[in-house]
Amino acid sequence: MPAAPDPARIDTLRRRTTEGFGRLRSDLEDLVRIPSVSNDEFDQAHVAASAAAVAELLRGAGVEDVRILSVPDAEGRPGRPAVVARRPGPEGSPTVLLYAHHDVQPPGDESAWTTPPFEPVERDGRLYGRGASDDKSGIVAHVGALRVLGDELGVGVTLFVEGEEEIGSPSFGEFLRTYRDELAADVIIVADSSNWKVGVPGLTTSLRGLVDLDVEVAVLDHAVHSGMFGGPVLDAVTLLARLIATLHDDAGDVAVAGLVTGPAPEVDYDEAEFRADASVLPGAELAGTGSITARLWTKPAISVIGLDATSVARASNTIAPRATARLSLRIPPGQDPVAAQAALGAHLRAHAPFGARVTVRDGETGRPFQAPVDSDAMQVARWAFAESWGTAPVDIGLGGSIPFIADLLDVFPDAAILVTGVEDPESRAHGADESQDLGELERVVLAEALLLDRLAQR
Repeated sequence: MPAAPDPARIDTLRRRTTEGFGRLRSDLEDLVRIPSVSNDEFDQAHVAASAAAVAELLRGAGVEDVRILSVPDAEGRPGRPAVVARRPGPEGSPTVLLYAHHDVQPPGDESAWTTPPFEPVERDGRLYGRGASDDKSGIVAHVGALRVLGDELGVGVTLFVEGEEEIGSPSFGEFLRTYRDELAADVIIVADSSNWKVGVPGLTTSLRGLVDLDVEVAVLDHAVHSGMFGGPVLDAVTLLARLIATLHDDAGDVAVAGLVTGPAPEVDYDEAEFRADASVLPGAELAGTGSITARLWTKPAISVIGLDATSVARASNTIAPRATARLSLRIPPGQDPVAAQAALGAHLRAHAPFGARVTVRDGETGRPFQAPVDSDAMQVARWAFAESWGTAPVDIGLGGSIPFIADLLDVFPDAAILVTGVEDPESRAHGADESQDLGELERVVLAEALLLDRLAQR
């Protein structure tokens, strides 16, 4: 059994975290200024510059073996640059893999931002900017923990900072297979999730999986005059809308047969807080039944995330012959994504409105994740988070998906995976005015330093 935690050691690491946080914040601001959007439509030179900046941060944190690597994806396209850095530990010590990603989402409509998306600005204790929370704060949390521990780091560490998470990690599987030996670890810490709320830490124990597909509804061979033919023929957009409406029942629950629902979580989300965090408009009712956390974490959810139809600007008095929607289905742990994709496709074909031709084109899938809540590594993480925040962490699910975690488990089945994060419900990851609470970031740095320090003792 390891010795009991040393209060003096905890105080030392806490003091070092506070003293070094100003420098760490400056490092985060520098990373945010790099527009490292990994989508093909954006300049990938910025992603390369971001990788180089991360590599320099790691070298400055005492890691000498730092490389920038990439592999082609399954279709032979070049992968985005990832940073892999290794620092061996003492003989017999465990190895910990620290994951984060340095690519970011596109800024979207820049007029929706209060300040420019790639110019970090602090307001009321939060740092605003694209990537400030997702996931460049994850990077600086790892860097900060290494700085806090310095030469006293008692475990081996490998850092894997990916450059294409925001586009679905297309080369992730091949990267793991190519560099399996370099990335092998006893414990894997994925810093890409969220905390329960500001002041209350969270440990992510479940993640929903993801299924995408496109559904096209066609009714005419070509567009025809709406005055001459409208009435007996409904336009494809109306028919597509009727088809989409079959995906939910009158309460707003998903109405697709064959999808799994998991047990309800033990904690719930205050409705007023959820409405504020999700920016729900006054008067709009929430969809679905059961607790809000069940609707977010353990029940399936379907959203229309894209629509191809005649734009208002190009509208004419014609009946649209076809229209296409992209559907995103989130699935809870226990659901096979291939089976879920098949169930959704079967539902769409079976509910073709007015005999319209329905064509389904399958897209990406990602598996859900369920972590053991009482593993040795999880117990150490609970202790470290409680020490840093002064309150016990909440076991949370995440409605979003991190599909590559399933790939990690495939390649490293014996590793303990801890999913931690720096975000909170106010972070607006992927949206305008994304931000990071700086006090939370400091607590994350201390928690990770305590976690690594305690793992060395165990």
